[in-house]
Amino acid sequence: MYEIKLKDGREKAARHHHPWVFSGAIESVEPEREEADWAKVYSASGEFIAYGWYDEKSHIILRLLSWNDDEEIGEEFIRKTVRSAVTRRRSFFSLPDTTAFRLIHGEADFLPGIAADVYGREIRIIVSARFADTFLPVIASELERLLHPALIEAVTDRQFAGAEGLSEKTRTFTGGAETKGQPERDNVRFLESGIWYESAPGRSQKSGFYCDQRESRNAAERYAAGKTVLDLFSYTGAFTLHALRGGACRVDAVDSSESALRHLLYQIHLNEDMGVILAGSRDKVTITAANAFEHIRGIREDFYDMMILDPPKLAKTKSQLENAMKAYKDLNRIAMMKIKDGGIIATFSCSGALSREDLRKAVSWAASDAGVEAQILASLGAGEDHPVRLSFPESEYLKGFIIRVLK
Repeated sequence: MYEIKLKDGREKAARHHHPWVFSGAIESVEPEREEADWAKVYSASGEFIAYGWYDEKSHIILRLLSWNDDEEIGEEFIRKTVRSAVTRRRSFFSLPDTTAFRLIHGEADFLPGIAADVYGREIRIIVSARFADTFLPVIASELERLLHPALIEAVTDRQFAGAEGLSEKTRTFTGGAETKGQPERDNVRFLESGIWYESAPGRSQKSGFYCDQRESRNAAERYAAGKTVLDLFSYTGAFTLHALRGGACRVDAVDSSESALRHLLYQIHLNEDMGVILAGSRDKVTITAANAFEHIRGIREDFYDMMILDPPKLAKTKSQLENAMKAYKDLNRIAMMKIKDGGIIATFSCSGALSREDLRKAVSWAASDAGVEAQILASLGAGEDHPVRLSFPESEYLKGFIIRVLK
C-alpha cells in the first residue's frame, strides 16, 4: 500500500470527499514504484484523509474511495460497496412496468469508472477507468452472487480508453466467471415505463440503451397529445415511442444512424403488437438519416408543435465548454425560431462539463437571439437510480428543461 501526502493548500477537495486527486496536488508517494495499488492518503501535516487507488497510468492518478480510517481496504471493500449500491436499488426490482435501470453509477456509488445497468435478465457494464478494469472480475462476481443474471457483458467506453490506456474490448461473465470469446445470444427484450424495447448485445451505443432519460421521456409524453413532433437525435426511438403513446398525431425522427432508425421502426411494430401503442402508429412516423444539427436548419417554420433536442455529449472536458455552449445556444435558437407559437421544446445536455446553470444560460441566450419569450415548465434530470453525490457534482451529467416558446 502506498502512503501519499498531499500538498499544503491542495487538500480541501479531498477533505470534502471529492474522489479525484490529480498529480499536481501530490507532495510525495512512498514507496517509489510504478504498479497500481491501494493508497493511504494524508494531509501535508500528516493527518489521515482517505483511502484510495493510486495508478500512474490513469489520467486521474489518485481516486479516493473511503474516508473511514478504520476501513479494511481491499477486495472485500469492493464487494461490500457493490452490495450497498444494489441494495439501494431494491425498489426497482419490484417495478411491474420497468426492467431496465442503473445498478451502479460510478463515483456516485463510490465505484469509479463503473456504470452497470440491468436490462431484463442481463447486466451491461461500461468501463471508463483503469480502476474499474482492474476490479471488473470482482465486481462481476459479486453481481452474479447477488442477482444471478443470465449474462454480464462489459465494454470499454471508447471516450475514455485513450486517456486511461485501455484497449477497447468486450468481456463477458457467466456464473461469475469470465468467458472466452463472445457467446451467441438473442437480442435482449425489456420494459421501461410500460414500453417494450429490444437491444442488440455488443452492437449498440455504450450499454445499448439510455435508461438515464426514463423520467424525461415520461415528462415529455404528457405534452405530446395531438402534436406534430420533431425528435432530433432520436437514436432507436424511445422519445418517439413515448410521443406516440402520448397521442402525437405525427413524429419525425432524425438521427445520423440508419441502423438506429430501422430499429426505431422495429420497436414501433413491437409495441403495436404488444398493444402498448395504437395499431397504425407506424404510419404516423417518418425517419430521416441526417446530421441533426444541419437538418433542423432546413425544416419548415411553424410546422412543429413540439421538438425534442437530445444531442450527444458536446463537452467532454472543461476546455470544450465554450464551444459546447455556442452549439447548445445555436441548436435551441433555431428550434425556437422554427417552432409554432406556444410550442414545446424538450432540450437536454449529457455533457458532464456543462452545469445545469450553463444549459439554462445557453437556452436563455437562444431565446434572446431568437426574439422570443420562453417559459421553463419542468427541470429534468436522471432518475433516482442515477443519484447525484453532493461531494461529486460531476455526477449530475444529465440535465434538461421542458420549455414553452411564446412569439
